[in-house]
Amino acid sequence: MLILTQRVWCLAEEDFTLKGKMLSPNDQKLEKRDPFYRSLVAKQKTSAEIISEARNALRTVGTQRPFTPQEDQRKLFGPASSRTPENRPPSCFSLHASNFESSDSRPISSARLSPLELKPKAPAPPTAEGDPGLSLPKPPVDPVKMRRISSARARLFRAASQGALLPDRTLPPAERKKTVESKDTVRMGDSPVKINGIYLTEPKAVGHLKSRPLQLTYDGGFREIKEQEMFTGATSLPSHRRSGGDPGKRRPRASSCPNSSDLSRLGARAGSKADLQEEDTEMEVDDVFWNTRIVPILHKLEKEEAAEMLCAACTQLHRTLEEGNLLGRKFRRRRGLLKTLYKLVDVGSDPLSLKLAKLILALKASRKNLLNVCKLIFKISRSEKNDSLIQSDSILDSLLEVLRSEDLQTNTEALLYCMGAIKFISGNPGFLNEMISKGAVEILMNLIEQINENANKCGTCLPNSGHLLVQMTATLRNLVDSPLARSKLLSIGALAQLCTVMEQYTSDKDVCTNIARIFSKLTSYRDCCIALANYSRCYALFLNLINKYQKKQDLVVRIVFILGNLTAKSNQAREQFFKEKESIPTLLSLFRAFHELDPHPKRPAGDGAEQPKPRKPQAQVEDVLIKLTRVLANLAIHPGIGPALAADPQVVGLLLATLEYKSIDDCEELVINTTATINNLSYYQVKNSVIQDQKLHVAELLVKLLMSNNMDGVLEAVRVFGNLSQDRDVCDFIVRKNLHKFMIALLDATHQDMCFSACGVLLNLTVDKDKHAILREGGGVTKLVDCLRDFGPTDWQLACLVCKTLWNFSDNITNASSCFGAEDTNTLLALLSSFLDEELALDGSFDQDLKNYHKLHWETEFKPVAQQLLNRIQSHHTFLEPLPIPSF
Repeated sequence: MLILTQRVWCLAEEDFTLKGKMLSPNDQKLEKRDPFYRSLVAKQKTSAEIISEARNALRTVGTQRPFTPQEDQRKLFGPASSRTPENRPPSCFSLHASNFESSDSRPISSARLSPLELKPKAPAPPTAEGDPGLSLPKPPVDPVKMRRISSARARLFRAASQGALLPDRTLPPAERKKTVESKDTVRMGDSPVKINGIYLTEPKAVGHLKSRPLQLTYDGGFREIKEQEMFTGATSLPSHRRSGGDPGKRRPRASSCPNSSDLSRLGARAGSKADLQEEDTEMEVDDVFWNTRIVPILHKLEKEEAAEMLCAACTQLHRTLEEGNLLGRKFRRRRGLLKTLYKLVDVGSDPLSLKLAKLILALKASRKNLLNVCKLIFKISRSEKNDSLIQSDSILDSLLEVLRSEDLQTNTEALLYCMGAIKFISGNPGFLNEMISKGAVEILMNLIEQINENANKCGTCLPNSGHLLVQMTATLRNLVDSPLARSKLLSIGALAQLCTVMEQYTSDKDVCTNIARIFSKLTSYRDCCIALANYSRCYALFLNLINKYQKKQDLVVRIVFILGNLTAKSNQAREQFFKEKESIPTLLSLFRAFHELDPHPKRPAGDGAEQPKPRKPQAQVEDVLIKLTRVLANLAIHPGIGPALAADPQVVGLLLATLEYKSIDDCEELVINTTATINNLSYYQVKNSVIQDQKLHVAELLVKLLMSNNMDGVLEAVRVFGNLSQDRDVCDFIVRKNLHKFMIALLDATHQDMCFSACGVLLNLTVDKDKHAILREGGGVTKLVDCLRDFGPTDWQLACLVCKTLWNFSDNITNASSCFGAEDTNTLLALLSSFLDEELALDGSFDQDLKNYHKLHWETEFKPVAQQLLNRIQSHHTFLEPLPIPSF
């Protein structure tokens, strides 16, 4: 645990006059030096000094991150979700080929079409002269003949005969005479039929249509429908034929005088005609590729029944389509191909379904089909045994592409199930690096940013966006375990975006809990903690969440844990949080609420009502209290906040109440954190301190902890006694309870912090001259000398503390041997002389700055004290034989 400021130990004030001794001028100068005075206020230190000192009075308190159990089943929403089953999308559903639509998108056109007018315009009445150029709608064609034509053409003729396809404006007679017939036309009735430059009568034309199905060409005529097109059913009407007009006669619009726009349109038509000729050539190439490479694979898919063979055929089909650059929406046979793939969903094989899903997504299924294919992958990913299949088939690439390219507002439900599948596999450590390297962090944060922007722009949240955010934030929670993911989040400013989500979705507990879990992980690292602390609105946000969800343990325990992390690493964070409105009252309200839920020892008969039973598991209640005491301990480090907390009766009262009813055996961490908080508050020797007013009561409570078998608890109790023993009443209490013997025994501990703290209490006890004798009990002087020998060469702070204690102890010295003992005197002389000639020995665990810091204090703080003590001993010691030089 990091220690943040130096303990000020109390030393006796002396006149430094030695009776019956003649001192040299140098010794007289030394003896007149200012003594070590008891100081009530610590000297303000720089940040570097605060961080680097190892054992100080004020320390931050650490704790474990709240535990999040792994869910037994993979679902969109876990058992702890606040959503009721009827208010959330299902995780279980059936999915069959019939759920897919045969047509999920309109034919792709290279030009954007203007909307068709819904009202058909009636044709102009015939003139007196007669107008053979425009006839009234014809009756339907003979049904027998229509059945001989392809279904697509039948719909076209039916629409034409019923007047549904008419010019969008009627031309004047003069202009109608100027119209020119198409190169290849078909006339019904008495008119001749011209197909590919050959005039046929109506019966022959019908026979021609019967034997050779026709398709409208881009220039207004018909062309033969090839066999492979009959297979796919791809006989859709070219886009430029959708603007209306009679399919038999296509009359261009005319004007009396062509203007510039007309000329430009003519030029554009000429260019588009060339493009269409080139497109026809490409289609012929596609036809060859389709017949030779694709059709054989489709035959396999229709005939094969074994799932393994179907999987192999799907893999071959995907590779072949990719080779021919036929993936995506612009593939003209895409519709028929998708219909074939949809039928295979009913096979019910997970490996086959994954390959089908990957291929369908590559063909850019949309709308309902996109939703169904995302559901299909989600359904398969619910089983952990399929994770290896998902990884081997690279399904992750397809899912991330859906998130990257599909529109958020129109495909929210599809993205929900897509994110659900990604959430499941993100819980597998084997996917972690792959997901991050493929941009999952950036993709998710881009979606979150879109949701935030929409909420800011419209003032309302997108429908079902909360469901989607639950999946995205749960995935990010898994990803932030990676250092690379944390680095990416910091580089794109993700923490502020996540705070914005919490602000906009405060009423969605699931979203807030997931983001709190993310922050719980991130704030365990210093750089992430600083980034969140710099978002000044986060403190008010967290306080608002505590007030709103005070009874929701899983959320508030994480919010308080985050606040503990922020206040542990930044003095600025402590100050900003303390200045927020109702910050401390909010913490105390939460403390009281869970303090009442925590089971207390049974009251004796007649001492009030029977103890109420806790409504929450005890471990959950204690976890919140542990995190709360940590926040208070960390806040107390700030010199402007600590005295205010020490003077607050509610703060101190709750802490003392915790020590009164909780033992170290009941909840070790809660008792230790509470004692550490009291230690930080007892550091401030202010007049209105409640700790100082109740110092003897605090000391009584600490005795129970001091006598326990828990060494961490003992260490915390000794630290508090180190602060409280600056008061004479507490010193008398220690001697009366024989606690000084316990402190002397602790000098034998191998733990340097334990020796340091115990030595501090003894130092404060030796301030009173009438208590000097206690140091001889239990071999106190010898144990101090042993600490100096064992830890002095590497620990200047402990060595300095031992020398100050021995200095206080020897204030009335007349003879060194009688004061310290002959053996200890000789050891002290040898040790101090050796230390003054050496540098501080530090191991390789210290960086260079820290080494320089400790070496500086070895020279400036320890050596002057050691020199002073050495001179005192030498001036009161008679050397009878050479002193041995100790070995280290």
